Amino acid sequence: MSRISSSLGVTTYLAINLSDMKTIAIISSSVRNGRNSHRVALYFNNYLEEHKIAIADIIDLEEYNFPLFDERLRLQKDPAPGALEFAKRIRNAAGVIIIAPEYNGGYPASLKNVVDLLYDEWRKKPVAISTVSDGPFGGTQVITSIQFSLWKIGAWTVPAMFPVPRVLETFDEQGRPSDRSAVDKRAARFINELLWCIDATELMAGRPSS
Repeated sequence: MSRISSSLGVTTYLAINLSDMKTIAIISSSVRNGRNSHRVALYFNNYLEEHKIAIADIIDLEEYNFPLFDERLRLQKDPAPGALEFAKRIRNAAGVIIIAPEYNGGYPASLKNVVDLLYDEWRKKPVAISTVSDGPFGGTQVITSIQFSLWKIGAWTVPAMFPVPRVLETFDEQGRPSDRSAVDKRAARFINELLWCIDATELMAGRPSS
């Protein structure tokens, strides 16, 4: 796993072999028409791959069109293929970045839907959260509610946050930041925390049980 370091505002990247790269899933949770938070998902996809930090896997909930949650996947008698595929992508990811827009002080029902859908796949999974809004607060009002839902099912939520205020001014439609230096510096700290949690999870998984 690549480690990112930042000193005096300069970010450096340690190259790693592609065969050693882990997969980080990026959940783009908005399914509404005219969504803007997907720009942040594209940014992290580009950031991870351009710097050879990890293999990025964008999980776009708009493409799945999941029905309203009615039972956990493991208890469903005849689960939909899309639900099984989603579970596999989360299970195979070393860590997850959730892109969560703020809608009227809350996070999207589409995100709550997939959080509740899984259980074992979330257990001890390192999860970093980026909240997004069109306004000045960057969706920070919803971070605690998302963290609590993930904590209740045993996910490991990374303490670092990546709020994105005024998303239309911060990223274009391809996920390119208007101020790359400033955004990349924040992203380095955010991703470093996720990488640390991934490393720690893998280290603890290799320890013999007492």
